[in-house]
Amino acid sequence: MKTLAIAIVLGWSALASGMASAQEWPTKPVRILVGSSPGGGTDAMARAVADRLGPLLKQPVLAENRPGASNTLAADLTAKSTDGHTMVMGVSTAHAIAPHLLKLGYDNNKDLVPVVFVGAVPNVLVVNNALPVDSVQSLIKLAKSRPGKLNYATSGAGSTQHIAAELFKDQAGVFITHIPYRGSGPALVDLISGEVQLSFDTMPSVIGHIKNGRMKPLAVASAKRNPQLPNVPTMAEAGLKGVEMSAWYGIYMPVSTPKAVQERVHAEVSKVLAMPETQARLGAIGADLTPMTQAQFAQFHTDENKRYGDLIAKKNIKLE
Repeated sequence: MKTLAIAIVLGWSALASGMASAQEWPTKPVRILVGSSPGGGTDAMARAVADRLGPLLKQPVLAENRPGASNTLAADLTAKSTDGHTMVMGVSTAHAIAPHLLKLGYDNNKDLVPVVFVGAVPNVLVVNNALPVDSVQSLIKLAKSRPGKLNYATSGAGSTQHIAAELFKDQAGVFITHIPYRGSGPALVDLISGEVQLSFDTMPSVIGHIKNGRMKPLAVASAKRNPQLPNVPTMAEAGLKGVEMSAWYGIYMPVSTPKAVQERVHAEVSKVLAMPETQARLGAIGADLTPMTQAQFAQFHTDENKRYGDLIAKKNIKLE
């Protein structure tokens, strides 16, 4: 009985300690690492969260760009961080696609824990304004007449842009050349200037350029039209089925993060995502903010890894 009493006391003590640590955390500024350059979808999601999260945590929350290695550099740095105040704005590129294409310096399923799902956005097929096409079918016709001469830009090899383009090539029976960049920002600069002709970038990255007339949208790679581009058809409506691709985003933390801290981050970020200001800001870039519990996000992570793993194997997609 004495042993049992001691165990109960220790258990309550540990629980109280965990609750206290969650209440006391953070004790210094928090970093949200971003695996791409400024101007991309991941960056937009991270800054929308960081801008509102700081006051709730009573510490500065800083979005810090660490582009490279198909968004996995930021994930790698987060997995290996020991300061207790670093997290990463994860994206499907890093957490569901790259593990099937790259040799990572961390275990995608063991070294990081999914904490809170943020949202998802569709990929959009956009082309340079000077390209003489106005539809998916006219682009396919042009690509077939110039095999290998048209280039498509991505934020990096293994990104959703890359996978979407490879699906497009497979379904359309065309050969277009992949030009990977270190993030959407520089990729879209070259698309606008005409150095590359097309891209399958995410809605947050391209919506401003589309509305300002800097590039032409031909189709959204989603099951239904996006409210931000109501006149742009889906790939299926444009006559090309089987090319559906969306990027999703969520916050991951090192697996060593106390559960109580994870729960606090989930609760506070969920509050940010429920704010009308945040919903308006992310809705304006075509984001779908679907709430998930932490357990649901963990299962979603597992399911998406299987889905992309199966897709990459079936289509024999490889990095150049």
